Amino acid sequence: MADHAGDSEPSLMEKVSEKIHGPEFSSSSDSDDDKPSAVDSMKSKVYRLFGRDKPVHKVLGGGKPADIFLWRDKKVSAGVLGVATAIWILFELMEYHLITLVCHILILALAIIFLWANGSTFITKSPPNIPEVRLPEKCVLEVASALRFEANRGLALLREIASGRELKKFLAFIAGLWVLSMVGSCFNFITLIFITFVLLHTVPLFYEKYEDHVDSFAEKAMVEIRKQYAVLDEKVLSKIPKGPLKDKKKD
Repeated sequence: MADHAGDSEPSLMEKVSEKIHGPEFSSSSDSDDDKPSAVDSMKSKVYRLFGRDKPVHKVLGGGKPADIFLWRDKKVSAGVLGVATAIWILFELMEYHLITLVCHILILALAIIFLWANGSTFITKSPPNIPEVRLPEKCVLEVASALRFEANRGLALLREIASGRELKKFLAFIAGLWVLSMVGSCFNFITLIFITFVLLHTVPLFYEKYEDHVDSFAEKAMVEIRKQYAVLDEKVLSKIPKGPLKDKKKD
C-alpha cells in the first residue's frame, strides 16, 4: 500500500504541475510561435513613403553617392557641398560666366605648368615629366549608356502618361510640371540646381533619421489626398464624356 501510495503521489504531483505549468508553457510556446508572424504582419502593414521596401541607402543606389548624400563620410560630404556652394557663389553672386571661368582656369593651369617646366630646367637641368591625361573609353561609354537608359525610361514614361490610360498619373505629372514651372520662374537655372543639390544633402539625411514620423504623416496626407481625389472624380472627372475605344482589326 505504501509502495502503491508512493507511486501514486508522484503521478498526482505531475498532474498538478502539468495543470499549473502546462497552460503557461503552452501559451508561451504559442506566443513565441505567434511573435514572428505578428512582427512580420506589423512590418508589412507599416506605411513607407513612395511604397519603398528598402532602406534609404539602397533607394539612393547604394555605393559612394548614397554615402555622400547620407553623410556617411562627413569630410567628403562637406567637401562636395562646399565646392557646390563655391560654384554657386561664383556664378550667382559674383556673376561669373562659365566660358570665362573655364578660360581663366586653363590660363592659370598652363602658366603654372609652363613656369614649372622652364624653371626646373634651370635648377635641375632636366625637364619635368608632365603626366599625360586621357579620358578612358570605358568610363565615357558607361556614362553615355547610363544617360541613354535614363532618357529612354523618361520617354517611355511620358508616352505612357500621354496615352491616357491612367488619369491619376496624368494629373499628378501635370501638377508636378506646373509646380516646377512656378519654382523655375522664381529662380534661375544655376540657383535651382544648387537648391536641388542642397536638398539632396539634407532631405535624405533628415528622412533617414525621422522616417517613422515622416511616414506616419505621409500616410495621413495620402489618405486625405485620396479622399479629395475621390470627391473630384465623383463630381468632375466621372462626368467627362469618354468615347468608346474600338480596336480596328484589319481583315
